[in-house]
Amino acid sequence: YMTCYAMLNAPEVFKVGVAVAPVTDWRDYDTIYTERYMGVPKDNPEGYEVSSPVNQVANLKGKLLICHGTSDDNVHFQNAVQLADKLIKACKQFDLMLYPGKKHGIRGQNARIHLFTKMTNYFLENL
Repeated sequence: YMTCYAMLNAPEVFKVGVAVAPVTDWRDYDTIYTERYMGVPKDNPEGYEVSSPVNQVANLKGKLLICHGTSDDNVHFQNAVQLADKLIKACKQFDLMLYPGKKHGIRGQNARIHLFTKMTNYFLENL
């Protein structure tokens, strides 16, 4: 989440970012956690609007890599899909790495090694 938020709200500061399993719209995350800090969407619509990266895509200027496991049961994969959809509609270029069948921790069958290698290379290639 913080990578997406930083890249979209301070594009002059952050030139490259890698977001792994990011929350992109707080309306789609665990209500027990979200509502503890933000209240319910009907009582805090502005808070949900300004803190959800899907609503800030027009600001993207740097290089953004989104990585997500398709079986994530914590931050559902739909978060990555929604962000990708909004970025495409805004004609913003970004990179996306999917981990089929992987959950939030992206582990098993060399997935973690692949993820860390991908992240390292992304920074080396873009900084």
